[in-house]
Amino acid sequence: MDSGYYAAFSGLLARTEALDSAASNLANANTSGFRAEREYFRNAIVGPDALNSQVNKVVNDFGVLGGNRLDLGQGALTHTGNPLDLAIEGAGFFAIQTKQGIRYTRDGSFRRAADGTLVTAAGEPVLNAQNKPIQIPTGDITIGMDGAVSVANAVAGKVALFDFPSQDLVPEGTNRYTITAGTKPTLTTAAVHQGSLESSNQDVIQGTLQLILVQRQAEMMQKALSIFHGEFDKTASEDLPKV
Repeated sequence: MDSGYYAAFSGLLARTEALDSAASNLANANTSGFRAEREYFRNAIVGPDALNSQVNKVVNDFGVLGGNRLDLGQGALTHTGNPLDLAIEGAGFFAIQTKQGIRYTRDGSFRRAADGTLVTAAGEPVLNAQNKPIQIPTGDITIGMDGAVSVANAVAGKVALFDFPSQDLVPEGTNRYTITAGTKPTLTTAAVHQGSLESSNQDVIQGTLQLILVQRQAEMMQKALSIFHGEFDKTASEDLPKV
């Protein structure tokens, strides 16, 4: 079988999956704290003997989509004026307590609940370094760049920031993440900006161009696959009967 068929097939598969990622990234370009996902590629056969593999030689080492990795690049910070809106500058995530367990996010749209707990817009407690909810008394709130929460010049608690390798983060929804089993969070010293929110790190213009590019690539691969498939049908109908 012509190896061009394998090339077209692997290309179509990779571009189809990449199309899903590009569409998701663009759809969340205005979601606070969203981390875009970027595709990466690998050889059809992996491992120390991949280059000597007969299968790899058959498909000419054509790459296949290995999956998606989170882009942890910084998003733009937008001033809101809300004293409980927090934005992270640097590496790190806020920890929040959900019904499913502890989750991580860079969306700092927080508020003070009726009982004084610092919570997300959905009412989920924001956690400190000991994974405990943060209680805030009434009064003027000041949050330092180290995450320390002060009311009337008295420290009431501290918002913790946790960091992980990108491959250990698993997206759950649009802007929150869980971690793989066995991953241990580490505290980070990234800066916290009070009265601001971090935008998505997906640029709308670049995301639109990427979506168009991937669509065109997928169409090209589909056309190439159709051509090779047509050639095989011709061979089967015209040449095989002569054998």
